[in-house]
Amino acid sequence: TFFSLFQDEQLTFLCILFALIVIGNFLVIMAIALSPNRRSRMNIFMMNLAIADLSAGLVNVLTDIIWKSTIDWHAGNVGCKTIRYAQGVVTYAATYALVALSLDRLHAIARPLGFTGSSFRFRLLVGLAWLCALLFSIPMLIINETRIIHGRNQCWIEFPAPWIWKLYITIIAVILFFIPAIIIAVCYIIIVCIIWSKSPALSIGDVPSTGKRYIKNGGHIYVAANNKHFRDSATSGRGLIPKAKMKTIKMTLVIVLVFVICWSPYFVFDLLDVYGFLVQTQETVALSTFIQSLAPLNSAANPIIYASFNTKMCVNLFRRRKGRQHNSPTFSTSYVPPSQRITRTTHDI
Repeated sequence: TFFSLFQDEQLTFLCILFALIVIGNFLVIMAIALSPNRRSRMNIFMMNLAIADLSAGLVNVLTDIIWKSTIDWHAGNVGCKTIRYAQGVVTYAATYALVALSLDRLHAIARPLGFTGSSFRFRLLVGLAWLCALLFSIPMLIINETRIIHGRNQCWIEFPAPWIWKLYITIIAVILFFIPAIIIAVCYIIIVCIIWSKSPALSIGDVPSTGKRYIKNGGHIYVAANNKHFRDSATSGRGLIPKAKMKTIKMTLVIVLVFVICWSPYFVFDLLDVYGFLVQTQETVALSTFIQSLAPLNSAANPIIYASFNTKMCVNLFRRRKGRQHNSPTFSTSYVPPSQRITRTTHDI
């Protein structure tokens, strides 16, 4: 029938995707929550992205699994509007979380001296991301209704004229994909330009007799005030950005590229379909349903990317869990001299 084409294959794919999204993002949230640097800007942004991705799995993918299993819609008209609105919110939130993250990375590179002090800006970015998600999803409360389609009760969108469909799909594509992609692309173009333009200005030298490090800038030679911080900056390969910040920039760039790869087929196919470039057949409908299921791959890929760039944090998470299972709690009252105590300074990256 119309709604049961390749049903088993779609259900299998969605169940695997749901497991990857939930397990992966839950582990990311746990790893960040148990990390000593959990309050750093980057970890807060990644926590926000993981929460949005986890919500997308629980709201979007789980709903699709239930719906494709029952075929008919059993949640009523109120459930239709509410669930569709929630699906829109988590989808927009996951997308605009990437925009907020890219804007924050740009600010970290463009204004490094004014970056570490204030927490208002990144809280504002996170808040605006969710506010946009809540506002842009309001039309879902209006246009979704329960209807009888091909003899089955469905949660459906139906417009009276084809041009309204074209306008609707185009607006969704612009708001959810093209505008975020353009903003993110501009951010990274500026980041690359800043790194590229400033990197030739510095050269590093060692003086064997003193062992001190010197920076040559514009014909003047300066002694590095903090050798440890200088070594951390030098390891970035450009001599400009600390290694940790370079890693976060690379990780964010990979996440953004995966976002574009996962969402491009969805919007390209829908735009071609609504503008009449595709022939409507049962195979086309089945392909459309499958391509729509590919979009949540972005939420499954983000935890994998995060783990690949933070292997030490993820390994420590499993070691900590294993240690809690095998080690009984012990208490020590021995005195540790202040000179032997280890202190840790966390940089707001």
